[in-house]
Amino acid sequence: MTTDELTAWQPRLQALAGAHDINHLHRVWRNAQALLASHPEADALAVMAACYLHDLVNLPKNHPERSMASRRSAELARRELAALGFPAAKLDAVAHAIETHSFSAALPPHSIEAKLVQDADRLDALGAVGLARLFYIAGQMGSALAHPSDPLPGERELDDRAYALDHIEVKLAKLPAMMQTAAGRALGEARMAQLTTFRAAFAQEWAL
Repeated sequence: MTTDELTAWQPRLQALAGAHDINHLHRVWRNAQALLASHPEADALAVMAACYLHDLVNLPKNHPERSMASRRSAELARRELAALGFPAAKLDAVAHAIETHSFSAALPPHSIEAKLVQDADRLDALGAVGLARLFYIAGQMGSALAHPSDPLPGERELDDRAYALDHIEVKLAKLPAMMQTAAGRALGEARMAQLTTFRAAFAQEWAL
């Protein structure tokens, strides 16, 4: 089964929202391919399928059932892949990888395939692309760019629903240490360094 076959079966993937569009799926798969180089024992087909189908059910960040989205995606992917004739023996691996990829679901990945997919997806939240996605989503949610007088909190609590910049410290800064693979951690730390540099520069300009 090729990448084209996995993406063409569901035309709505082409119409997903910008931060979770088809290009996000391509980037997650490319991230996973980089990680697979260190894990030849992993099932690459299961990883690819999970990378492309992990956001089949994509609820907004502020949706009350957000934490259930990955489970629903896993169930839908299982049904659709089975209908496509995807190898039945690989369906559990794909579903588990999809279900456990989500930060909000907070489910631990137990297989190497699931660990790779989780790392690959989280890598796309870091670095320059991750930063662009952060502000895209914040704009959809109506969040301000930053607190007007305290962009790097000193006297207030972090609130990434109100202020986009807070999301770097609330969530993104934690991701490198949470990576499941050594390769994922190394890439995550490099991309996080970009966010740290940006955050400091932003705060300096914000104060002018």
